[in-house]
Amino acid sequence: MSAQLQPFAVMGVVNVTPDSFSDGGLYLNSVAAIAHGRELEAAGAAILDVGGQSTRPGAEPVGVAEELRRVIPVIEGLRAAGSAAIISVDTSKAQVAASALAAGATFVNDVTALSDPRMAETVAAAGARLALMHMQGEPRTMQNNPHYNDVVDDVKAFLEARLARAVAAGIDEQRVVLDPGIGFGKTVEHNLQLLSRLHELVALGRPVLIGSSRKSFIGTLTGQADPADRLAGTIATNVIAFERGATLFRVHDVRPIHDALLIAAATVAQR
Repeated sequence: MSAQLQPFAVMGVVNVTPDSFSDGGLYLNSVAAIAHGRELEAAGAAILDVGGQSTRPGAEPVGVAEELRRVIPVIEGLRAAGSAAIISVDTSKAQVAASALAAGATFVNDVTALSDPRMAETVAAAGARLALMHMQGEPRTMQNNPHYNDVVDDVKAFLEARLARAVAAGIDEQRVVLDPGIGFGKTVEHNLQLLSRLHELVALGRPVLIGSSRKSFIGTLTGQADPADRLAGTIATNVIAFERGATLFRVHDVRPIHDALLIAAATVAQR
């Protein structure tokens, strides 16, 4: 990743969906989504992650045409508005990724880590950045009794294999980031183990992206049923992840987490 993204980068969530677990429906209108993206950028987001399909537990997939209808006007609108942020498209469909990259996105956040056999070729052809995330199962089923031999070892092996697949397809390794998939087919204990042993994933040599924002395991631990009330827990998970080597953070609440990471970075720099 470029120096622009050091020592950390905040990725602001722009959900153009009716059913996302935290802010579904709030920014389904493209005008509202564009305005929200600009607000996140002003608050400190270096990356804006535009998604048109919810990946919350139990979520149903949407078709290519509907996903395109949701995300392309937002990406085009952010570019037309002069956004200086890196624009990411949160999709697992190569066809959506290709159209988003043509519209002005330069980053693909693929939560299924190249499950679409055309995705690697699409990203390679565009010279785009790529995030590869681990998920056990699919959104509809991922929280149905997830199990691992050793969650950190299993996730590490998966990400290492998908990184190799991306590189073999012609994607520059320096443009790939890895995401352990906090909350995607994991129990509370699995999530805590991944955060505690995050340095083992950092050892793969690629930037690590953490997406713990407002997740249900934070609510379980804190007793906060409303995702909007999980900011304190989200800050804690991101600061811990930064201390263990993560450098990218996908969040809903950009300003407070950006500021918390600034303090964490300044403190770590004193070592």
